[in-house]
Amino acid sequence: MMRDRIVQSERGASFAEVLVAVALTMTGLAGAMGAFEAAERIVRNDMLATRALAMTESRIEAKRSSRWDRLLLDDVNHDGVLDLVMRDDGVGGDAVAGDGTYSGSWDQDGIQLIWTVTPSRSGSLSASGHVVVEARAAYASRAGPREIRVGTVLANPLFVGSQ
Repeated sequence: MMRDRIVQSERGASFAEVLVAVALTMTGLAGAMGAFEAAERIVRNDMLATRALAMTESRIEAKRSSRWDRLLLDDVNHDGVLDLVMRDDGVGGDAVAGDGTYSGSWDQDGIQLIWTVTPSRSGSLSASGHVVVEARAAYASRAGPREIRVGTVLANPLFVGSQ
């Protein structure tokens, strides 16, 4: 009788138990893979949003640190060479020609950056007491198009009043 108990206790798992264990393991692995894929998608979208915010803030800071007479000139890729001159011609990110708002645009890594300089008075920058600088970054995410806007007001250091 003792021998029968020993033989029964050394018996292995049945084929059905192994199949159930494999099915449960595969279900757990599939769930984990789905979670990793969702996390990767979220990280990718957040990376785009962070990059777009950094680009808008960088453009605003570049304008804030520019001399007043060089406010419409841009070195977008920071290589020391002028990349573009902002214009009020209705092309390249400028909504309406002749509206007094100077615009520039740049596309990089799936993000379209558009920045504008709007003087307080129409005409030349030297006749304006201040300008409004705005930067917008637009990008596509799985949830649809997204946009980040950052702006500031800059005062003309040479402005002495209206004439």
